[in-house]
Amino acid sequence: MKFLVIGCGSIGRRHTKNLKMLGEDVIASDVAAENRQWVEENLGIDVFEKTNDALLEKPNAVLVCTPPSSHIPLAKLALGAGCHVFIEKPLSHETKGLDEVAEIAADKKLIIAVGYNMRFNKSLVKAKELLDAGSIGKPLSARLVFGQYLPAWRPWQDYKKSYTASKSLGGGIILDGSHELDYARWLFGEASEIGCMAGKVSKLEVETEDVAEINIMFGSGTIANIHLDFIKQDYTRKCEIIGEKGTLTWDYSKGSVEIYLSGKKETEVFDCSDDPNNMYVDEIKHFIECLKNNQKPLVDFEEGKKTLILALKAKEAAESGKMLRI
Repeated sequence: MKFLVIGCGSIGRRHTKNLKMLGEDVIASDVAAENRQWVEENLGIDVFEKTNDALLEKPNAVLVCTPPSSHIPLAKLALGAGCHVFIEKPLSHETKGLDEVAEIAADKKLIIAVGYNMRFNKSLVKAKELLDAGSIGKPLSARLVFGQYLPAWRPWQDYKKSYTASKSLGGGIILDGSHELDYARWLFGEASEIGCMAGKVSKLEVETEDVAEINIMFGSGTIANIHLDFIKQDYTRKCEIIGEKGTLTWDYSKGSVEIYLSGKKETEVFDCSDDPNNMYVDEIKHFIECLKNNQKPLVDFEEGKKTLILALKAKEAAESGKMLRI
C-alpha cells in the first residue's frame, strides 16, 4: 500500500521511518522547506510542498501529523480523495467539523484511526489486562501523572515555535497531554463529571496552560486525578490505581507494573520493558491490518472524539471553576 504522511515534524518522521521499515511505499508533504529537505536527505522519499500534489500520487491512506488546528481540514481533504485516514492525537482542537468528517468516512466506507499510541504500550496493556482480570478488585481511585519540560520535547526546535506553545494551533498541556485522558477512559470507562484547575505558572514563553490538575468521576464509580504539565525537568509518566483488594502501579519509564495484594501482603512485579518505538510500530501495524481486513481500529474516530470532548470539558471546567457533567 501507499501512504502519504502530511507533516514532517517529529511524529511524522517517526511514522515515515516505521512505515518504510515495514516495507510500505511512503511519500510525504510539508509546507516547511526545512522539513522537506530533512526528509528527502535522511529518509530518501518523495516530499511535496502541497498536499493536493501529493494526493495526485493516489495514496491508499493518509497520516495527518500536523498541528491539531489543521487536522479536520486535512482529514476532509484526504477522505475526499478516497483515502483512509490516521489522525495524530488530539483529533482536533475543537468539535467543529467532526460530524462532517464522520459522515464523509461513513459514506465512502473509509477507515479513520486516531493516534493514541499509549494503548499499544506493552506495560500499559499488561496493566489493563490485570485490571480487567480483577487482580486488585474494583478500581476505586487513581492518580495519573505526566510531566516533561517542554524545551526538551523536541530539542532541535525552538519550543516557542512549537504548536504546543500556541493557543491558535491547538496547543497546551491538556490537549497535548490527552494521552492520559484517553488511557483513563480505556481503563475505567466513560466519565460522568469533570473538574479542572489549569494555568500558566512557569516562565516559559507560551500562550497556553502549562499545568493542569484534572479530577474525574467515572460512571464506574472510580475517582481519578490526572496531573499534566510541561514544566517538570525530569520526565515522568506513571499511574497508581487503588482497588478493593490491592494497589496497581504502572511506570512508563521502567516498563513495569507492580501489584500489591492485601491478602498476600506482598508485591508482584511484571517487567514489560521494551523499545519505546515498538508501540508506534504496533500502532501502525494495527492500522495496516485494519485497512487490509476492513476492521474497526482500536482507537477509531468515535474513540478519538470522546477523548477530545473530555479534554475540551477539562478546559471549560478550568475556565468556569465548576465541576461539569459530561
